[in-house]
Amino acid sequence: MTEVSKQRMLLATRNAHKTQEVREILGAGWEIEDLTAHPDRPEVEETGETFEENAKLKALAASAHYAGWVLADDSGLEVDALGGAPGVRSARFAGEEASMAANRALLREKLSKGQGSDWRGRFRCVLALARHGVVLRTFSGVVEGSIASLERGEGGFGYDALFVPEGSRRTFAEFAPAEKHACSHRGRALAALAAYLTAEEPAA
Repeated sequence: MTEVSKQRMLLATRNAHKTQEVREILGAGWEIEDLTAHPDRPEVEETGETFEENAKLKALAASAHYAGWVLADDSGLEVDALGGAPGVRSARFAGEEASMAANRALLREKLSKGQGSDWRGRFRCVLALARHGVVLRTFSGVVEGSIASLERGEGGFGYDALFVPEGSRRTFAEFAPAEKHACSHRGRALAALAAYLTAEEPAA
């Protein structure tokens, strides 16, 4: 049997967790590399005010130096009690060099000082697909839920240990990877991307 050639794609991130999720969700038909394979590429300053603006900035910057498909992700947590924060600053909530543990601690601190216990929020993801220096399309995914008062679970990354998706009593960090992919914001955005790429039948 002739082996089917894989489509190649550059993911415009150095976040190994995001790269692993994209590989798992898109499956064996795609060969995904990220910016760790291109250490000479400068970091892109995320100056956009929305996830879509930042995803486009990252996709365009990477596509200017890469001949094939480029995918950029910008995603984060929006908490209603904090007016939508941390939002586009999810990875930098506690400061530019802050760890995710520090970001989660600040989130819990801010919520604990607020009024009431309605800690509803959502994860939002926007993907920008580019080629030859042009953004072709964006794809979005959202999952509603609430913020737990204590971290739970050993899986996932980012704010997963604090996020309880709607309809569940467990945090994303307590989900198996495949279970999370089926309902997560990134999983939903990537499903839309996969449908588009299948319909377009992109060339290698």
